[in-house]
Amino acid sequence: IITVESRREKTECGVCRQAITCNYGHGQAVRLRHLPILGRETYIVIRPRRAQCPTCWHNPTTTQTLPWYDQRSPHTKAYDRYLMKLLIGSTVADVSLKENVGYDAVLGALERQVGNAVNWDDVQNLGTIGIDEVAHQKGRKNYRAVITARQDDDTVLILAVLENRKKKTVSDFLMSIPKRLQKTIHTFCTDMWDGYLSAIAEFMAAHPEVNARIVVDRFHVAKNYREDFDKLRKKELCRLKKELPAATYKEVCHGMHWVLRHNYTTLQDDDKVRLRRLFQHSPCLHQAYTLREELTAIFNTRLSLADGRQRLEKWAAKVTRSGVTCFNKFLKTLGNHLDKIASQAS
Repeated sequence: IITVESRREKTECGVCRQAITCNYGHGQAVRLRHLPILGRETYIVIRPRRAQCPTCWHNPTTTQTLPWYDQRSPHTKAYDRYLMKLLIGSTVADVSLKENVGYDAVLGALERQVGNAVNWDDVQNLGTIGIDEVAHQKGRKNYRAVITARQDDDTVLILAVLENRKKKTVSDFLMSIPKRLQKTIHTFCTDMWDGYLSAIAEFMAAHPEVNARIVVDRFHVAKNYREDFDKLRKKELCRLKKELPAATYKEVCHGMHWVLRHNYTTLQDDDKVRLRRLFQHSPCLHQAYTLREELTAIFNTRLSLADGRQRLEKWAAKVTRSGVTCFNKFLKTLGNHLDKIASQAS
């Protein structure tokens, strides 16, 4: 808990809006959640200064406001932005649990970001424009699009949280980017949502001078093919539970859910032994796991666009020849967005 004190001597009168001196003591202490320090929850405590207007009728008092937090907010603005980054690719419920913050507090942080106008004067370059979404809860369809900019120094800015993820909403925001910043965009990074891709295409067509590539976010690609593998994993473990004696099943399959989720290179030696034992009972799972690892290796290798495309095409052909069908859905996605997915490696 960090206790701070304002050194600003003036504030704005809540009635007449003129600057007045803070000479009326302090208000009640306010505790605000702030950015974590060394993984620990951190709070800032401040007793805001108060001022009395000498010119307004009845001399009303005003509590000083400071630019780094909003009144009636339980967080600093920096912590709100931090929560927004955590929300990308996640949900309000998940972030609430991970950060030990109330569900309503996380939702409030999200709502405070919606519709905030971008101060473009404070932005010097955009670099990579990221378009993603956050959902209030898993399975719900009340998504909001989040627009970020990863600048050339790797600083990530939350540019906007839009009211929804509709194509028109995203397109209108992209069209609002000032001309001086349009030329600083070198990459658009997004998932495979058609509305986002269409909005980007519309923006590029309207501004042919913008020479930017479109990359499908690796997180969503990995999620796509790993979910396909996971369906086969569930199917095979269910089959083995029926076919193997209970003791054998427990010895071979217990805890393998987590082992199968990890890449082979990150496993301990004993887990590798257990994995080989499982594959003796499920050759098709072994084959799919190997194909999944080969695809991950492609994305972990820095390649040119042409080489990345060629490697992905060869992988897809290998999957087709293998007879493994669990990746059929991903193969269709890969065919529809090959260049955008291949751009990840270049």
